[in-house]
Amino acid sequence: MKLESRCQQIELILSDVDGVLTDGGILFDNQGVESKRFHVRDGMGIKLWRTAGYRFGIITGRSSQVVANRAAELKLDIVRQGVKDKRIELKSVLQELGVDPQKTCFIGDDLPDLPAMSNVGLAVAVADAADDVRQRADYVTQLGGGAGAVRETIETILKCQARWNQLIEKYTTAKELEPSDASRAA
Repeated sequence: MKLESRCQQIELILSDVDGVLTDGGILFDNQGVESKRFHVRDGMGIKLWRTAGYRFGIITGRSSQVVANRAAELKLDIVRQGVKDKRIELKSVLQELGVDPQKTCFIGDDLPDLPAMSNVGLAVAVADAADDVRQRADYVTQLGGGAGAVRETIETILKCQARWNQLIEKYTTAKELEPSDASRAA
């Protein structure tokens, strides 16, 4: 099936965190407090996805307060941390939400993501994913994990659904300054 056909039916995106929403690095300070770096454009993409009326969630093997904080900030619909088997968790989420696997996208970067990726309508690997993950993906992003790959995925799906331009219209049709406004601004 072509990428455009796969994208047209997507209404739920689920994603790994480390290596997808982050660059995969995990920092600990001297007190053992963990920090991660998230890309702001991924967050904007998720907000646009939600504005389109769709749901976004994370399924990750690690547990972290940092992830819980970012998920709350983005108002994510699904937050599953400490997951041992992503395929089982995926099935649970889909059953809970009543979403068909073919209408679901999973974004991953490493081997623990493959069981979930092989059970959805659109499997996405970030550009710097493990070789085995990239080889099994329906789509491989141009951008790496933590560098805008999630935003790229969302844009790709929404463009295939012919919804992107409408969603960004408020940003692209900004009111121009009147001459009197321009002189006051200077």
